[in-house]
Amino acid sequence: MKIIHITASYKPAYIYGGPIQSVASLCEALLKVGDGEEIQVLTTTANGTEELEVQPGKVNLIDGVPVTYFKRLTKDHSHFSPKLLIALRRAIRQTPDSKLIIHIHAWWNLVSVLSCLIAKWYEIPVMLSPRGMLTSYSFNNRKSISKNLIHKLLGKKLLKYCHIHATSEQEKQDILKIIEPKSITVIPNLVSFPLTASGLQASTDDPFRLLFLSRIEEKKGLELLFEALASIKIPWRLTIGGSGNAKYIESLKLKAENLKLSDRINWLGLVNKEDKFNLMADHDLTVLTSYNENFANVVIESLSVGTPVLISGHVGLADYVADKELGWITSLNINEIKTELVSSYRDTVNRKKIRIVAPRIIKDDFNDITLANKYIELYNRI
Repeated sequence: MKIIHITASYKPAYIYGGPIQSVASLCEALLKVGDGEEIQVLTTTANGTEELEVQPGKVNLIDGVPVTYFKRLTKDHSHFSPKLLIALRRAIRQTPDSKLIIHIHAWWNLVSVLSCLIAKWYEIPVMLSPRGMLTSYSFNNRKSISKNLIHKLLGKKLLKYCHIHATSEQEKQDILKIIEPKSITVIPNLVSFPLTASGLQASTDDPFRLLFLSRIEEKKGLELLFEALASIKIPWRLTIGGSGNAKYIESLKLKAENLKLSDRINWLGLVNKEDKFNLMADHDLTVLTSYNENFANVVIESLSVGTPVLISGHVGLADYVADKELGWITSLNINEIKTELVSSYRDTVNRKKIRIVAPRIIKDDFNDITLANKYIELYNRI
């Protein structure tokens, strides 16, 4: 069986956050557990407003995975790449239908939508991992008019052709409110862990060290966190790691200044993947008060080094965190966020317990080999 992964961006384009890590981790794990499966990645040179410094049109081995990058004619968020589409058509015509699956990652870009159209034209099975892009939030957020137009004219028919992979039960329910695909299956993301996870420790001294580590955009709810922090009396400091739109980040900094929070917030910018686990371990709590998250790799990454989390109930992993008692869950109400922040600060016993037990729980529940085999089983069913 040959599996062609279609994604608008691939590592080292870490500027796009968690999905880059998840797609790469999946492809790498599939090579380890596969029984004769051939893995191929077709992507673009996208790296935000810049392009990756790679040789386009040639196969590059990225951590053992055969990846071919193609130049794009348009930038974020459309990523139009005619050469990628031509390469996909060629690969389809050269492979027997019974041995080929197209796995598309993300939606709402021309790489994904047009690749799906080509696969449907040649009647090749498609597995789609929307990665949070098929929710009511995504429809009603930015560019909602163009999204609805694309959905009505082309997307709806294409999505009905797909077998959809959701990363959480919450994402599955969000998707089913929008479309009825051929099938839908929940398998968690694969997340990379540091070798020294269980040995990293954070101190319990004041101030309460909070961490936000993610792509900085509107859906992450940083404004809500700022407003909650402005009215709590406990000693705290907040570290913000991540990149995003420069104008939006400046608006956040202005808000922090108006709320008189600036002297207690440290803006790091984009954090290297080599440094992020030490950064997480050096904090007391990772906070993510998002309006919508299909999964949120940072939650698993944080817990893998023993740092508890405070997340909104709109994060896909909220049920998991609550069930395993690995953190605090809040609504998007400012007063409730404030209450949970204070509660997590005062509950030092539970935080110490989480720091000890979380790494083992995460390693067991998110084992790469186990999860990769579930993907193989899904490919075979399709």
